[in-house]
Amino acid sequence: MKPYLRPLVFVIVISLLATALGLSQPWLSRQMIDVALMPCNLTALIEIAIAMVLIAIGGYALNILSSYLYVSASSSMLFDMRGALLRHLQTLSPRFYARFRLGDLMSRINSDISDIQRATADTLLSVVSNVLTLGGCIALMLWLDWRMALFSVVLIPVCMFIFMHYQKKLTDLTRQMRERGADLGSMLVETIMGMRVITALNAGENEIARFKAGNNAFVSAMMRMQFTSFLAGAVPGTVLTLTSSCIVLYGGIQVIHGHMTIGTLVAFMSYQARLFGPVQVLMGLASGLSSARVSLARIIELFETQPEVRERPDARTFTGLPMTIRFKNVSLRHGARDVLREVSFDIPHGCLCTVLGHSGVGKSSLADLIVRNIDPDQGCITVGDVDLKEFQLGDLRKRILLIDQSPYLFNDTIAANIRFGIPKTTPKDIARAVRLAGLEGLIARLPDGLETQTGERGLSLSAGERQRIAFARALLRNPDILILDEPTAALDSTTEQIITSGLREAFPAATLIVITHRPELSKLADQIITLKEDGIHVSTSRKNMYA
Repeated sequence: MKPYLRPLVFVIVISLLATALGLSQPWLSRQMIDVALMPCNLTALIEIAIAMVLIAIGGYALNILSSYLYVSASSSMLFDMRGALLRHLQTLSPRFYARFRLGDLMSRINSDISDIQRATADTLLSVVSNVLTLGGCIALMLWLDWRMALFSVVLIPVCMFIFMHYQKKLTDLTRQMRERGADLGSMLVETIMGMRVITALNAGENEIARFKAGNNAFVSAMMRMQFTSFLAGAVPGTVLTLTSSCIVLYGGIQVIHGHMTIGTLVAFMSYQARLFGPVQVLMGLASGLSSARVSLARIIELFETQPEVRERPDARTFTGLPMTIRFKNVSLRHGARDVLREVSFDIPHGCLCTVLGHSGVGKSSLADLIVRNIDPDQGCITVGDVDLKEFQLGDLRKRILLIDQSPYLFNDTIAANIRFGIPKTTPKDIARAVRLAGLEGLIARLPDGLETQTGERGLSLSAGERQRIAFARALLRNPDILILDEPTAALDSTTEQIITSGLREAFPAATLIVITHRPELSKLADQIITLKEDGIHVSTSRKNMYA
């Protein structure tokens, strides 16, 4: 809230003025009865009626202004919170996303941050307004009749004790509801993404049963929370309402005996009626505050997840360095499993190197290490005899580019996906990338050409077409080091030949690393690195020169 302190203070001042105008209405009712109606003073009655209209209009205008300013500030809060969280998530390694459920993550980004925003926006505005109203009502009631006022407010501490008792229960119940909701969201995401498998295995009813069980758990937790929330508001409200009948009886006796005017009693009853509203609203906020507390804890948990890869304060750029890559006694573990153990080898600047090996021996981990998606547990990796940890992360990932085995496409046009992250790309640059990536035939067949929509995650295209678009995307960036993880796994032989034979034409000065399990691709290589099945030993050979 600190960046928005000034507009928030301004809103509170406006709310204070609006509350003051609202509290003046019962006092005007007292004046209307005692000063205008009882003495039959028409002039006073007209003046009071005009004052009531002006105060009502002024109150409405101030409330609209404060609400508008508050919505503006709270919307900015929501954007900044989500933006800060997204920036933090961009620093986390692939291992974080491998173990964290997507549905739970989306629940935190959407629902939890929205709850926090409501607590700092709608709830805070409600608290300020109702506390001002409550304080003003009590002060005016004391001024009208201090005995009745004390009797009216004596039960408020009891109500607050009941409120705090139920709030503790609400916090735990809200956490349970959030967890069950995250379970349900993750299950739905998993079901939708695996719909082809579910249909192929005729397991639809099994998924419905899983959904029913997850939904029942969520509804059960939600109903327990709602019932407790109802008790948190209803029980104190009922206690407070019991005082109304006593006030009517006592005030009526005072009027009958001439110790109080009718206008004073009417004004007092009006303030007392307004007293119950703020108290009930404040106690009814228990559910929202408890939910926000749980949401805040879930968001803080994400922010406290430390990045595995950090940029040093004095990090340098790649400028002027030779692109020779050197692994020095590099070891890497995933959980309890050794992926790489004391691996050492060089990839000379400008060569085309293939990394061979069966699935699971650590080929993709090599790629993640070179682009610093992860760091080695021991040893170091250098480029131009400089440790990768010495470089700026943004600069490193401009100069070293990785194309994954299953590249991700956004739900946009083919052209937008090719120039993603480089908005000022020229049509000539895109045309060259399309040609070298072997996409010309595909583009020619499509009615909308490069403006064809790729669909969600690019699924309107084949796996091979997605791979070629990712290759074209890399061509626009012209990196110094390009790593292709299984680049031809989803390609037909013709397209494979176009891409593999065009690699050196497309990147004439770059160091090219092709990760594959297909030995035939090594025919094009200047250097071959073979990872053995146990993932520990590395043997390196080079055409015309053995290393």
